[in-house]
Amino acid sequence: MSDHSRRTFLKAAGSAVGSAALVSGPVSADGSGARKTRFLVDLQEVSRSDVPDDVEIIHDISEIDLLAARGDPDAVPGGSSTTPDVTVYRDDQTYDGGPAKEHDAKGEGSKGPAWDSGEPTNTELQWDKRKQRVGDLTENPGNGRTVQDTTKGEGSRVAVVDTGVYDGHPDLADVVNTELSANYTTDDYDFRPNGAGDHGTHVAGIVAGTNANGEGVLGTAPATEIVAHRVFSGVPGEGASTGDTIAALTDAATKGCDAANFSVGYPPANPNEDWVSGVKEAYSRLAEYARSQDMIIVNSAGNASVDMTPDDVISLPTEVEGIFGVSATGPIGYLWDDKKPSREDKGLKKLEKPTTQPAKYTNYGEGVDVSAEGGNYDLDAYRKGIEGWYYDLVYSSVVEYDADGEPVPDYGWKAGTSMAAPQVTGAVALARSLRPDITAEELESLIKETATDAPGGELYHGAGHLDLRRLVKRLR
Repeated sequence: MSDHSRRTFLKAAGSAVGSAALVSGPVSADGSGARKTRFLVDLQEVSRSDVPDDVEIIHDISEIDLLAARGDPDAVPGGSSTTPDVTVYRDDQTYDGGPAKEHDAKGEGSKGPAWDSGEPTNTELQWDKRKQRVGDLTENPGNGRTVQDTTKGEGSRVAVVDTGVYDGHPDLADVVNTELSANYTTDDYDFRPNGAGDHGTHVAGIVAGTNANGEGVLGTAPATEIVAHRVFSGVPGEGASTGDTIAALTDAATKGCDAANFSVGYPPANPNEDWVSGVKEAYSRLAEYARSQDMIIVNSAGNASVDMTPDDVISLPTEVEGIFGVSATGPIGYLWDDKKPSREDKGLKKLEKPTTQPAKYTNYGEGVDVSAEGGNYDLDAYRKGIEGWYYDLVYSSVVEYDADGEPVPDYGWKAGTSMAAPQVTGAVALARSLRPDITAEELESLIKETATDAPGGELYHGAGHLDLRRLVKRLR
């Protein structure tokens, strides 16, 4: 791994859409019949010494005056000292029954209607990276200068706080820091997915895929260093909790990460719901701490197709000040609805479908700082099973399992604001590679200043659509 040029590592690793669960996991009882559930303890409301010994401390997040605990919350003194440790969700699920997770057709050279003459390479399926002119992709339009001719993210470090990252994937083997990566759940596994799903592996490929041997997928910043913090459990039936994610994000800042990709969130809620104020306060403290360490928390805006502007709707943590929110865009009909008869006639040297239109599932309004490529889909084509509809999704690294349960690297499509956020995380890595000392506030402002206008305007794109070439040009 490359040395991190901006900060020294200070501390080793410690220790969709649906209704928000009030607790992460079932409420149970010990032998005495006492309640045992997950909750957060606010150390600004109660002294650490007043927390009873029979309350188990799962994470000590003293940097922001919080504990993640398990036991009886009523045993902790002070009516406002505890808040439920609610469940968090991955943002790769869509509100209308559209695609969730990756499409079944995956792997190099998946044939579709646009490929009557030969099969596409993986990088030809990466419409997002081709549009961004990231690197030396097959049939790169114009053969001009690419973003990675200036930097590939050398010297930067980013955290992927997610389902874990499979570092055995050839496109990720050289970028994951296995010493700093960690598991923040209560299961006994390591930072790898271990049954928690390949969401984090897909996200990591968008950020830092190395296109191994020219046959893989190319990420925005293939020379960055990834720290994988797993917050989704590999144990069936156990999800991810607020306490685990807050601890993982706090440690990412302490470890000197330039950005933490958090393609995770909560369904839109009424601000008056019991759990909201406590969870919002926890993320507010986290954001303040991250800023003090010059780390940017990049968060997916959510996939409920909800306007987050009205006062009676809140989407966390996107709307928390200091969290960088990203909405999603994508094409409709990339390759699959083109009637031209052959690959040669397709004209891959120029993307013919606009990629900046808002994705049909994306949240919008309050909390969106910029938009980025997260994938789109034609719902009618998806439901009818029209071949090739999945080309509009984002193509990246995934992991499958063989008959013996052993992980097997692969490639596949996903759509969601989950896929848009890592486009921005990769941009942070590129920027910090060029300007190691730029502050988080300065860099956020620059990403917004260099973003370009897109259909739907500020409501859907915030300051605009991510423009890597303009960003890198300003930083050179």
